[in-house]
Amino acid sequence: MKPIYEPKGRAQEYCDLAINIYTGCNHGCVYCYAPRVLHKTQKQFAAVEPRNGLVDALKKQLVTEGIRDREIQLCFTCDPYPADIDTSVTREVIEIIKNSGNHVRILTKGGNRALRDFDLLDGGDWFGVTLTEYSRWIKENEPNTGTPYERLNSLLRASESGIKTWASFEPVYNPSYVFAMIRDIDFIDIFKIGKLNYAPSDIDWGEFGRECERLCVEHGRSYYIKDDLRKAMEVQP
Repeated sequence: MKPIYEPKGRAQEYCDLAINIYTGCNHGCVYCYAPRVLHKTQKQFAAVEPRNGLVDALKKQLVTEGIRDREIQLCFTCDPYPADIDTSVTREVIEIIKNSGNHVRILTKGGNRALRDFDLLDGGDWFGVTLTEYSRWIKENEPNTGTPYERLNSLLRASESGIKTWASFEPVYNPSYVFAMIRDIDFIDIFKIGKLNYAPSDIDWGEFGRECERLCVEHGRSYYIKDDLRKAMEVQP
């Protein structure tokens, strides 16, 4: 096993290297693409446990491949902070990566579960949260994730701790929510904005993307428009 890998396709826009700590995710997000990618049923995917042998394999790979001074994303096909299980292996993975002279780029919907590990992170690391919608929608469509308040709180706490912060706005169901976050939240270091790729939508993606970019410029936000959304923006209205 080589836990660290190079993401392909859309995932490559987030980072050059990544690691998936768990066998699945129990957050229950209705839009999740990972069960299809892993050829698992929803039930199988929700039966989460650390990948067998991951810690030892990670230590070996970092040494044998001489991986150093790189950013490693946690995670893509799972969340580093799933619900209601022992996530101490996440902390162990972060410690191993940091002790090897590398940095972590975290992406989670776990909310306040992530606060435990902020003492391991520094200004060379990134802490990121997926932001999708307001509370009522979250309860129905991302039932086991951290609340919107918890996710924003974790970003604020990370920023106060000197950790670089980022937010992933993908998938997008409610453009007004994204617009509000761009206008109102000033403790996110970079806004990464995409669209909804695996479900039908009546959103005008070109108009949405152009308004996101306008607001980011107006409010002085650092931002990245993902390729799928950028292509929609280039279509003349």
